[in-house]
Amino acid sequence: MLILAGLGNPGPDYASHRHNIGFMAADAIARRHGFPAWSKKFNAETALGSIAGKKVLLVKPRTFMNRSGQAVGEAMRFYKLGPQALTVLYDELDLASGKVRIKTGGGAGGHNGIRSLDEHCGRDFRRVRIGIGHPGDKNRVTGHVLGNFAKVDRQWLDPLLDAIADNAGLLVSGDDAGFMNKIALAVKPHLPGDGNKDAKSPSKTATDGKKPVKDQSHIRQARQTGPAAEPPRSGPMAEMLKRLFGKN
Repeated sequence: MLILAGLGNPGPDYASHRHNIGFMAADAIARRHGFPAWSKKFNAETALGSIAGKKVLLVKPRTFMNRSGQAVGEAMRFYKLGPQALTVLYDELDLASGKVRIKTGGGAGGHNGIRSLDEHCGRDFRRVRIGIGHPGDKNRVTGHVLGNFAKVDRQWLDPLLDAIADNAGLLVSGDDAGFMNKIALAVKPHLPGDGNKDAKSPSKTATDGKKPVKDQSHIRQARQTGPAAEPPRSGPMAEMLKRLFGKN
């Protein structure tokens, strides 16, 4: 048996927050794979079903983000599962919007929900980090994370959630690379600016169809642009010039 836990804050006031993308992913998986209606257990909303032939418990803690580990830990103890059976989906501020990365273990990276899970569930669980982008200013982080997704974000958010649900079988089967690749391919066309890159401009050295002039060294330029050199005053060349033109 496996546990897929999506992180977020319960209640309609938080439903569209960027911080709740883990809840959104869990809901998408439940819909796509025909899980029964959510029920309340372990101080969480839970749904038990199967994905790719594996028994899976979906969990959405109702303890609020900072105490997520309490609910997930209770479910793990009830089913006598270790951290290797746990996969957590959550928002990642330091990943670009729509990007997904998976790792096992590691630090909390400033995420209070993950910090709580580390305390209650052990550190060696799998982490599906879902990028929500950074606002670019640390003073705006709280408002960004606890703010609603903008309408324009739905262009990549909806395909992302669909792709997560469609490919959950790869996730529960342990094919992390395959899962991330499928997500990237599904979301890429919908990310801001994708596919609109200008072609490289032609070289500025070529003008009017003429062959470009190669850059010359500063020594050669000085010889060409400086004043004309005076004729030699002595030596074999001077003697030859005197015989040809006479003495001045």
